[in-house]
Amino acid sequence: PCSVSAALQEQLKHLTLQDFPCGLGSWNKSRRSPHGGQPRLWADPARQEEDMPLGEESPEALIELLKDPHSPWALPPGCSHQDQLLREMAVLEPELVRGSSVFQVLRSLRIVDKGVEEVDAGLLQLQQLEELILSANHISRITSANLPRTLKVLELCCNAVADLQDLCVQPPPELQHLGLGYNRLYGPSQDKYLTAAFWPNLVSLDLSFNNLTDLLGLVSQLSSLEKLRILVLKGNPLALIPTYRGFLVDSLPKLSILDDIHVGFDERHQFLGLASQPELMRSEARVVVSVGDMKGVPDPSTLQQLVDDSDFPVITYSYCVTYEF
Repeated sequence: PCSVSAALQEQLKHLTLQDFPCGLGSWNKSRRSPHGGQPRLWADPARQEEDMPLGEESPEALIELLKDPHSPWALPPGCSHQDQLLREMAVLEPELVRGSSVFQVLRSLRIVDKGVEEVDAGLLQLQQLEELILSANHISRITSANLPRTLKVLELCCNAVADLQDLCVQPPPELQHLGLGYNRLYGPSQDKYLTAAFWPNLVSLDLSFNNLTDLLGLVSQLSSLEKLRILVLKGNPLALIPTYRGFLVDSLPKLSILDDIHVGFDERHQFLGLASQPELMRSEARVVVSVGDMKGVPDPSTLQQLVDDSDFPVITYSYCVTYEF
């Protein structure tokens, strides 16, 4: 299976950090670190062109080649801000991103829609990583032992995650955002992993478009997350409960945003006391289905016209329509 490490290596290869105008070469050889010591940094924007040794390019000129959209060395559209920063660092401080040294400077890693299936232990090389975005891949299992302890943001939207047990064995202690929208989480079996015992610093949680069904059970677990301010639950069956939003607003008084909508003072006052009435959480929902078009069924208005214009016996048609959810 394709791993995060393999996708990262492919991404770094695509960035060509060791080739002109990045890296070390004849275009900036005077900036090579002598005897393997600290690199000689000439990244001062005020440096004058005439100070450059003959045959070399100034850092400003090399950076311009990376930023100019018409340059053959510019990154293609869709590349992340982190990719651009890495290439600029490969110009200004080339020895810091040489070989495995690049793993020590990466703070954000974005690997989206690359067919990744495995979050492997190779990620532990990224000792400064704070943000990991792995959306739109094929990840079904995440082992917390393979995640850098420095993580503050973990985004796993649009994957195939169905179980949080392995993720919660020893999760990153400083995590502030956990994105699990558009996965396969099934309630109430996963509710027990959404507590402060696993996520003491969580500020933002996205659980949208899963299969969570137990609103009362979920709220009882989420209430332990004292720092939680942003919660997204839309798209789950429990969001169909008529008193869904009001119950959440009153049960989690520290929430600032629920389902991308700001929770205001008026709304809190409106739903005051609803949390103390769990009997209103009926395990049923009302759904209105509007059928816009049907094929293969005679038009009733045409049949009625035939009946009105005819003296012959009336013919009645009956149809059975089945909806599968």
